[in-house]
Amino acid sequence: MTANLILLRHGQSTWNLQNRFTGWYDSPLSPRGHDEAVAAGRALATAGIQPDVAHTSLQTRAIDTCTLALAEVGCGDIPVRRHWRLNERHYGDLTGLDKAETAARHGAEQVRLWRRSYATAPPPIRPDNPWNPVADPRYAALAPGEMPRGESLADVLVRLLPYWEGPLSADLRAYRCVLVAAHGNSLRALVKHLDGITESEIVTLEIPTGVPIAYEIDSDLRPSRRMPLTERFVPGR
Repeated sequence: MTANLILLRHGQSTWNLQNRFTGWYDSPLSPRGHDEAVAAGRALATAGIQPDVAHTSLQTRAIDTCTLALAEVGCGDIPVRRHWRLNERHYGDLTGLDKAETAARHGAEQVRLWRRSYATAPPPIRPDNPWNPVADPRYAALAPGEMPRGESLADVLVRLLPYWEGPLSADLRAYRCVLVAAHGNSLRALVKHLDGITESEIVTLEIPTGVPIAYEIDSDLRPSRRMPLTERFVPGR
């Protein structure tokens, strides 16, 4: 048994454009992000890839990217499963802050550790942070202690693995092609697990917006081949 696993980071969001720490804030796609999602779908169509089922987070930028990409490839009616475990990394009390201003205040090295290190979590989000998602009804069903207050990449991998080992693995055994439309850090965590990337190597891994990454997955749910589909949105094209 082999299956295709397609990983797709959402297109540029409005807070990506503004250079703000986004995390669990529900920032929508920017106009460029919309075009990147459409281009991702065209790249899938060009490669002859038609997903049978899709998985996405509970965040609008990933959901809309998934919807736009599937429409381009003619698969808008396939099952789409949504789960908070695919959400972006929770940036704690950094949520909403301008990244350049935060570096000026705390130092570039500290911000680099918060953003890129494997195990360093940001400061936990304060109850009065205006971007705190704790009251968001989408997360009302989370068990006590499941709602993060700030996450390192290591924390993201811990909360992602049950979803990989459960619904994602089940669909890879049942379907020929599975699409996961998610976020830079939730996908970095999954790629670390799939490719066996070390903690020191993962800090340099970037997942570009709107560029599908195709894996062939073997019967042991291990990747046998990985290929980025490199057709990207070009402004003015």
